[in-house]
Amino acid sequence: METLFNNFSSLIVFLHVLSAIIWVGGMIAIRFAVHYSMQEVDDPKIKLGRTLESLRRFFNMVIPSIILLLLTAVIMIVALGFKGTPLYNFVIAKEAIWTVMTVIFIIIFIKRKQAQKAFDEGELPIAKSKLLPIANYLIPINIVLGLVAIYLGVTLRGF
Repeated sequence: METLFNNFSSLIVFLHVLSAIIWVGGMIAIRFAVHYSMQEVDDPKIKLGRTLESLRRFFNMVIPSIILLLLTAVIMIVALGFKGTPLYNFVIAKEAIWTVMTVIFIIIFIKRKQAQKAFDEGELPIAKSKLLPIANYLIPINIVLGLVAIYLGVTLRGF
């Protein structure tokens, strides 16, 4: 892994940062731009349909980003030899945060799938109830966690 990182360090770090930007930045855009613009739509069926479609498209970008984030993190952790150093605690904290975020993402993914099923069956109140936790607390929690992880990453790069 050291050779891989030494030969492609700029690309690996770039892909790692880009993946974090897509995931965290995408959640910020979904929550604070798309969500609020959807509130202007009066027809509940159109609002729910557009929300489900926005989340589906977001997931298509985020799933590869999560995988790439994990792969590049493992490469950097191994290649940079953090294990056994004082910085290793930062690395563990950062990876723990990304792990919690991934679990929350899986919950969001499942809730969106359940909402899509209810929507397709014409059960709009059920679809809406499945989506509410996503906007109200799941995405906001992941945004905060993501920003903390990014800060920790910047701190690690400074050492």
